[in-house]
Amino acid sequence: MNIGINDVLKQIRLFFIPYLVFLVACLVVKFLFTKEEIYFAVNGIYSTFGDFIAPFVTDLGNGWTIIALSAILVLFNYRVAFLMATSYALTSLTAQLVKNIVHAPRPTLLFKARLSQIHVVKGVYLLQFDSFPSGHTVTAFSAGVLITYLAKNKNWGILLVIVAIAVGYSRMYLSEHFFEDVMAGSVLGVIVTVCWISFIDSKEFLHRSSWNKGLLKRS
Repeated sequence: MNIGINDVLKQIRLFFIPYLVFLVACLVVKFLFTKEEIYFAVNGIYSTFGDFIAPFVTDLGNGWTIIALSAILVLFNYRVAFLMATSYALTSLTAQLVKNIVHAPRPTLLFKARLSQIHVVKGVYLLQFDSFPSGHTVTAFSAGVLITYLAKNKNWGILLVIVAIAVGYSRMYLSEHFFEDVMAGSVLGVIVTVCWISFIDSKEFLHRSSWNKGLLKRS
């Protein structure tokens, strides 16, 4: 079974096309404004509801969320669980590699002289290093691509790209990342996952009947 990148992009077009529009808009913003201007503009827009919901939204991009989802999927379909787990593993490792190469400071470290001007959500532990790229954003966009690819109803792609964008925004809202970190995370998550799907899902073993079963679905 031969699955090319174009085949994957066709399957996820309802995720990918809105994502491209989002990415172009982000590039325009990045061209017009500085890193500092974007950060403080985002940080200056907050509310009690935003402070409450942002930590929950950001958890959708947490690696443990994907690990738990993969474990649940093993009960129903080995192929789907395998694709979910391996996509997460590959994108996460790639993100960590880039983080350790760039070793960029996070907002509270870069703007430590202006901490009094920064809105911080109570109870959120703020990291200081390895800001670029945003790992949560990588995970959210990777999962969005994969779920859209696997879903029978491709209209889910529209909702999934909105959720992924929300996760990325939550990382900025919580002062964990910069705009650039989120942009890069989205690109990394989409590109690596599309390439991985086109490679691994072409393998014959994944399409054997035994891989379309699960622990609770043996026949």
